[in-house]
Amino acid sequence: MSENTFDLTAHPHTRLNILTGEWVLVSPHRSKRPWQGKVEAPALAQRPAYVEDCYLCPGNTRADGTKNTQYDGPIAFTNDFSALLADTPKGEVDEDELLIARSQKGICRVICFSPRHDLTLPEMELPDIRKVVDLWHTELESLAAVPFIKYIQIFENKGEIMGCSNPHPHGQIWASEDVPMELEKETRQQRKYFQQHGRSLLTAYLEKELKQEDRIIAENEHFVALVPFWAVWPYEAMIISRRHVQSLLQFTPAERDGLAAILKDLTTRYDNLFETSFPYSAGMHQMPFNDGDSHLEWHWHMHFYPPLLRSATVKKFMVGYEMLAHPQRDITPEFAAARLREQPVVHYKKQAGVPA
Repeated sequence: MSENTFDLTAHPHTRLNILTGEWVLVSPHRSKRPWQGKVEAPALAQRPAYVEDCYLCPGNTRADGTKNTQYDGPIAFTNDFSALLADTPKGEVDEDELLIARSQKGICRVICFSPRHDLTLPEMELPDIRKVVDLWHTELESLAAVPFIKYIQIFENKGEIMGCSNPHPHGQIWASEDVPMELEKETRQQRKYFQQHGRSLLTAYLEKELKQEDRIIAENEHFVALVPFWAVWPYEAMIISRRHVQSLLQFTPAERDGLAAILKDLTTRYDNLFETSFPYSAGMHQMPFNDGDSHLEWHWHMHFYPPLLRSATVKKFMVGYEMLAHPQRDITPEFAAARLREQPVVHYKKQAGVPA
């Protein structure tokens, strides 16, 4: 190959995030051998199935004095310290177009995935993950019926490194009266493509990824997990539904099964990568609600943003150029996908014979 021939695997370049219209700098030449040096894995640590002072364990009393039921499957309740409140009064501030604010009301819910304090999604049995998917659906349906709600964000912050305040496996749902900024970007980009081409942006993108295969991690009949071409975080991933649907509410029972399966597959590969309970922030992106628009441009997908870079103890920080200019990464999305693709789908704790 001529030195003057541009090569995505060797030369610095920027990649466009087609969902947001933003760019990321990729510098593959800085990481020719990204796995040189010591790779640290923490000792296998088993949390107990029940913790007496955990606010989320069955039967325990939460911080606001509410006592949890003796639940035996996933449950949902209103967050005791909600970031959004349903009774926030209407109001706004505008001082000479310089100091601008407006009220924001909403509803925040907590989803406990399991009564067991020690079971994260990859360690749960598939039927139990399916119950979580069903509860997400039930909560989404209920919140979408509230007239002032315009967007519903289902997400999980996993791990202390991601700011998770309680190790009991759980996620959250924040429903707001305005559409958040990231969703405004994705709506704009998807609508532009749909109007120009008559099909969803992610349908076309997924066809391209399945043809090239370089960034595919795993797939089943209904979903594909991949490292997006424009990924920012080292082992960022995205799950995309094969069928063009606007929200989780449109999933068939078979698709709910498929979502549970691909979630277990991807998160198990994450844990196996560094033999640790792999931290991340993850969340579904889907259509806005209650705005009178059918949003045919929208295509359901789920983002995973994990911070780990080289081992269970080495985190990628967004600093300097990344805070002041735009994001940058060294290992390519193709390299990251290959590393995840080669991971076994049996959890490392079961491989090691650690008792459940």
